[in-house]
Amino acid sequence: MTAPIKPEIEFADFAKLDVRVGQIVEVSEVEASNKLMRLRVDFGDHQRTILAGIKQERDDPAEIQGRQALFVVNLAPRKMAGELSEGMLFDLGYEDGITPCLAVPEADVPNGTRAG
Repeated sequence: MTAPIKPEIEFADFAKLDVRVGQIVEVSEVEASNKLMRLRVDFGDHQRTILAGIKQERDDPAEIQGRQALFVVNLAPRKMAGELSEGMLFDLGYEDGITPCLAVPEADVPNGTRAG
């Protein structure tokens, strides 16, 4: 069953999100967590560490290394499991209880390309 659509927002609210393409250059385990993996992500002009709760979602979380995906990059840094996350992986499916998958561009684009 499809989830109901969330309440309507103004375009200005949507425009506050900064969603960008980044290439996942390294995937490593966060030892203090049974859910989090550490992603090192290249956004073209800089790299960031982003923690993502994908450890139990995939047989081999390292399989996403080298892939481009979408990330929210203007969230305040957040400490999780003793480490700082500098953004959020924008994946699909988790909220609907299905196995999440990456939201990816259909073709290679420069790292740092904005969505919208």
